[in-house]
Amino acid sequence: MEQPPELTVDLPRAWDRPVVTVPVLACLSLVGGQLPSFSTQANLWTLGTGGALIWLGLGNRVPRRPAPHRLGRGALWWVLPAAVFGVLEAATFVLSVGNEFPTFSRLADPLLTDELVRSAAWFGWLAAFWGLVRR
Repeated sequence: MEQPPELTVDLPRAWDRPVVTVPVLACLSLVGGQLPSFSTQANLWTLGTGGALIWLGLGNRVPRRPAPHRLGRGALWWVLPAAVFGVLEAATFVLSVGNEFPTFSRLADPLLTDELVRSAAWFGWLAAFWGLVRR
């Protein structure tokens, strides 16, 4: 017989702690950073890790953190730079202006040739995705 949800207690899982998840994300990002950009292996690695995180997020396998009830007034100031970034990136891509006014992704390409920087970018992507899975 199943207990009512108000009587059950969600115990934290042993693997769901920063001392476990951070090294796992670091190992995943080190592997992803060693793969050449836009190669088949890198695309499959991205789809595999992203798919696994989506699978974890859509199921009830990971305990959820409570979402904030309401965003503060300062959240609007974070949306403004993101919107300006999106508009500039889309406009330069659609107009294909090339090197006269390059996109941010084109400016980041020389940095991402280094495996260590690419691994750090991978870690940031995985950590942000893991934060979304926990919500």
